[in-house]
Amino acid sequence: MDEGLRERKKRETRQRIADMAMGLFMARGFDNVTVAEVARAADVSVNTVFNYFKTKEDLFLDRSAMVEVMPAEVVRERATGESVIAALRRDFLDALDTRHWRYGFGDGSDVFAKLVSDSPALTSAMLQMHMERERALAEALMEATDADPDDLRPWLVATQVLNTTRVLTAHAARRMMAGEDWARIGPDIREQAEIAFGLLERGVGDYGARSGAGQDEKPPSSAARPNSST
Repeated sequence: MDEGLRERKKRETRQRIADMAMGLFMARGFDNVTVAEVARAADVSVNTVFNYFKTKEDLFLDRSAMVEVMPAEVVRERATGESVIAALRRDFLDALDTRHWRYGFGDGSDVFAKLVSDSPALTSAMLQMHMERERALAEALMEATDADPDDLRPWLVATQVLNTTRVLTAHAARRMMAGEDWARIGPDIREQAEIAFGLLERGVGDYGARSGAGQDEKPPSSAARPNSST
């Protein structure tokens, strides 16, 4: 029980530091806030801040560890007979409809996007996070399809899907930053997402569909490649 209490207190301390940091970043901009100022606002030492967050960018991207693995978990938990594209489409549309933060649709996501665009350091950190997200998804696809190490399709599919969701999310953020109401943005992004995932489905097809026996079929040899016309 003592160990559980310690872990809970650690989580609470970490969350308090992250919340205080985000409040300062939103008020003054990421590059105008120091780690020392975050520490003072959270009533902890600078060393304590760095015990929980390796870099200042990690204070801003405090959910990055979760964000990086979420698409991979969707693939691993997809239903029998459900393709990779269908599973990721379902997850993306659910996040859109519920305005969940995992794809950047939560309240304040426009402010988040503006802070990133205004800071080269955050832009670089976000790029690194997206690369880790692609790597995690590609590895999940390799497992799901029992792909050979030299088979690039898991990496190609991961890149295509996640770049598609990034384009959709960025478009929504730009419209929110311009002051457009979500009542107009949401339905339009949903329509655009249906089109985008439709394009992916026609190009990627039933890649990674889970068999009824619970075992994923090994993809065809490297001689059989997806139609390159899409």
